[in-house]
Amino acid sequence: MAPFSHAVAADGWVFVTGQMPTDPDDDTAPLPDGVEAQTRRVIENLQIVLAGAGSTLEKVVFARLYLTDFDRDYAAMNAVWRSYFEPGKLPARTCIGVTGLARGALVEIDLVAKR
Repeated sequence: MAPFSHAVAADGWVFVTGQMPTDPDDDTAPLPDGVEAQTRRVIENLQIVLAGAGSTLEKVVFARLYLTDFDRDYAAMNAVWRSYFEPGKLPARTCIGVTGLARGALVEIDLVAKR
């Protein structure tokens, strides 16, 4: 594992590092197929980290999303992303196209939430 914390709480905020679409019970398991399944797994991993830090998705104020194939996967990722938030209560967000992610992942997400 890389030398970092999955989340750091400071002054009522939770800063969550980029989460990958890995199985939280078996980091060596194959990644899910497709950006939709990977986005769901990443968000589920984010929920686990947030819960451990005393927060929830409802308290997310900002997120950064990274996609390795922006043009192909942007719309599909957005559909999954929207399904986890109430309409009109989406966090601020930046989405970035990147040339690669660890383990060949298609998506990675980091975020900031209130505690």
